[in-house]
Amino acid sequence: MTISDGTFRTYQRTAETTAFYPGRGDFMGLAYATLGINGEAGEIAEQVKKTWRDDGLITPERREAIIDELGDCLWYLAMTCTELGIEFSHVASNNANKLADRRDRGVLSGSGDQR
Repeated sequence: MTISDGTFRTYQRTAETTAFYPGRGDFMGLAYATLGINGEAGEIAEQVKKTWRDDGLITPERREAIIDELGDCLWYLAMTCTELGIEFSHVASNNANKLADRRDRGVLSGSGDQR
């Protein structure tokens, strides 16, 4: 499966215009972008944890907070792709193909990266 490149490319190029961080184009830039993914994913988890703690209801405000954090993850994912010199759509296509293969082989519910 090939994911259309247009939207991913547009987003990635737009994200690049807002990228201001140390080490762009070398290992430090890659480290910065990948650590950013981890930090933002943690903030998503924190929003879900607080929902669980409070009452288990996704309020409109909590939903918006999660959406904002998802957007931040998206930005860091795009910048990680840029740091690797690849198109965001390549990652999406790769993942869609991997999951379709696992589905076809009946190993979606297994564990391990090489199933």
